[in-house]
Amino acid sequence: MKRLQVGIESTMLANGLKVVIAPDTTAPVVTVGVYYKIGFRLEPQGRSGFAHLFEHMMFQGSANAPKMQHIKLINSSGGVLNGSTSYDVTNYYEAVPSNALERVLWLEADRMRALKVDDENLKNQRDVVKEEVRVNVMNQPYGGFPWLDMPPVRSAIGRMRTISMAISRISTRRI
Repeated sequence: MKRLQVGIESTMLANGLKVVIAPDTTAPVVTVGVYYKIGFRLEPQGRSGFAHLFEHMMFQGSANAPKMQHIKLINSSGGVLNGSTSYDVTNYYEAVPSNALERVLWLEADRMRALKVDDENLKNQRDVVKEEVRVNVMNQPYGGFPWLDMPPVRSAIGRMRTISMAISRISTRRI
């Protein structure tokens, strides 16, 4: 059986952005993944949930793509997209037909450069993340594993108190 071999190329742009390319011409599709080196384990004390909150904010519009436009453009290209926050990274991906690559790169560059961070978007997404905390963290039917003698682990999606403070901290630029 022939082993799959995909070459990996990487370069560092002048602005410090690392670009990794793994060309594979077996199908006319591309996947763009953007990874930020911030996850819930790396958040400063008192700011748990901010990485997850900004994961949501990245879908709320940018200078040239209003709210929901990013999602609509990817979907209308025949693609899919999503984002997630884990221990060490927050990532976003789009998988689209290869003829939509330029569109995806433009959308990612626009939200990197000029994300729409305003009180309306912050309040809306803060409330969404708080609901995720209520449903996925606070509503655990058996309360975890209290018999394990392990240090507490911070929640991946944050704590209610710090998420609630997000608007005032961000609005007054005290991040």
